[in-house]
Amino acid sequence: MLAKPFEKPIRVWVGLGFPRQLNNVADAYQMLMGWCGNSPEQKAAIRACKAALAGDVDAETARGVFLAFARKKDILVEDGMMPVHMMKGTDSHV
Repeated sequence: MLAKPFEKPIRVWVGLGFPRQLNNVADAYQMLMGWCGNSPEQKAAIRACKAALAGDVDAETARGVFLAFARKKDILVEDGMMPVHMMKGTDSHV
């Protein structure tokens, strides 16, 4: 099984707001398999990663499907972003 690197890494929030960088299809697949849930987006991302690891689709196709999953779950790290759960209570200290 080859790692199938992404052209640009994906960063996601894990745990209590710690970023994790996913550099390739194997990283994304591993994260998906450890994710607690069974949503259609997760299933699609798992299928895409399996297909990329098997050589049936390219790594960027799997990356795109994984990005859709990460956006839906609000775990995608955009440049300069804080985790969603950390932003919700920020006004309470004023």
